[in-house]
Amino acid sequence: MAAQGRKNVHGKTGVRFKAAYTKSKYENMLRNVVSELIVHEHVTVTTGIQHDVISLVESLVTLTKKEDGVHARRLAAKTVRNIFVDADKKVTALDKLFNELGPRFASRNGGYTTTYNVEPRRGDNAPRVLITFVK
Repeated sequence: MAAQGRKNVHGKTGVRFKAAYTKSKYENMLRNVVSELIVHEHVTVTTGIQHDVISLVESLVTLTKKEDGVHARRLAAKTVRNIFVDADKKVTALDKLFNELGPRFASRNGGYTTTYNVEPRRGDNAPRVLITFVK
């Protein structure tokens, strides 16, 4: 492939291939997975993102137990997607987080989720885990 000038500056010929998966895409994927976990109360993910999902969910549930409700709700709204749990009643994932999950774990100090190993993903054999909220 001939040199076509300095496209993205890394060397004389420029960068031929840009990384497709960026930090912002990773953070958006985490927001999607956390929102689905709040809505359905269980989600299956690969072991690579297991720790990040658990730490983000646990920090959100801890936010629900703070006394300053409005500020905590706004901080959680930066992470949780605006999706409906029940479209008829117009209950969003953020409402479920603060009205159901927060009071459920009010007396618990951390450890709101549990993980179970499930079968590897079909196709690339990636190890997966099921993340659920503790009952």
